[in-house]
Amino acid sequence: MIPIRDNLLRKEPAVLVWTLVGLNIIIYLWDRNFGLFSSNIAFADLAMRPRQVLLAFRANGDPLEIAKLFTSMFLHGNLMHIIGNVLFLAAFGPAVEAAIRGPRFALYYIFWGIVAAGAHIFVNPGSEAPTVGASGAIGGVLGAYFLLFPGTQVRVVIPPFFFLPFNVTSWVLLGLWFVWQVVFPQPGVANWAHAGGFLAGMVTILVMGGRKAILQDGDFEEDKDFDDD
Repeated sequence: MIPIRDNLLRKEPAVLVWTLVGLNIIIYLWDRNFGLFSSNIAFADLAMRPRQVLLAFRANGDPLEIAKLFTSMFLHGNLMHIIGNVLFLAAFGPAVEAAIRGPRFALYYIFWGIVAAGAHIFVNPGSEAPTVGASGAIGGVLGAYFLLFPGTQVRVVIPPFFFLPFNVTSWVLLGLWFVWQVVFPQPGVANWAHAGGFLAGMVTILVMGGRKAILQDGDFEEDKDFDDD
């Protein structure tokens, strides 16, 4: 299921979310000399490789490999990879940004991505396969949303039936997403990074005091015309 948007209205634009969306798209195009379907060229050496990161932490490898925990978050393998990530970030990110407020969202986004990479490394310590994508950090966004807004409605579509959108309660959609990562891992996909990011997002909300503490001063309204769109 592909999310389109939720039924929450926010007074302020999601500046950080849309900045991240734009940054990921620009880097994707730049990496391919601005060709949508080209192979990555410019930043191929900035992908994260679990074994190399571990060697760097043990002082047996290149320290720059540690920096790739960060750089890999802004690289994507192909067009469908970045489209999926951008759609999920655009659908769930604005509400989380509004709840967490300001620059903290950007810091937590990076933190969730690093935790997600750590989960992937823990499960695949000897892997030399390059790992890229914002999915782990976005998993953190989803985990935070799961605890903050469990009862919201989310408009989704199922390919190829894009002309038949329907609504799903967010906790159902995100719960299924998390279970899918754990129970049905796909070859070539860093599913444990997704799951690790999701759990990091949940833990962040709990450490911040939980849903009520975070939303007590929040200004969220439901879109009364959501079902009519």
